[in-house]
Amino acid sequence: MSRTITFNELRRIKNSLPEGSIHTIADKLNLPVQSVRNYFGGSNYDFGTNMGFHLEPGPDGGFVVLDDSQILDMALEILEHKS
Repeated sequence: MSRTITFNELRRIKNSLPEGSIHTIADKLNLPVQSVRNYFGGSNYDFGTNMGFHLEPGPDGGFVVLDDSQILDMALEILEHKS
């Protein structure tokens, strides 16, 4: 299911994740780590793929339309359990 979020909010979520969370998400989904980083706004396509990240101009860094919210949902779940 697609989801729209601002770029700055997506980066805030990524930057709030505990150390190793990107690797944990990648392992659980059997994806390259760089693909998960690209999902959060990275742009290294030599070692990862575009993960359905579409950026449109707008306020707060622009709007990001994510084709699949599974990675974002996992990140939010990790943050929920972070104490």
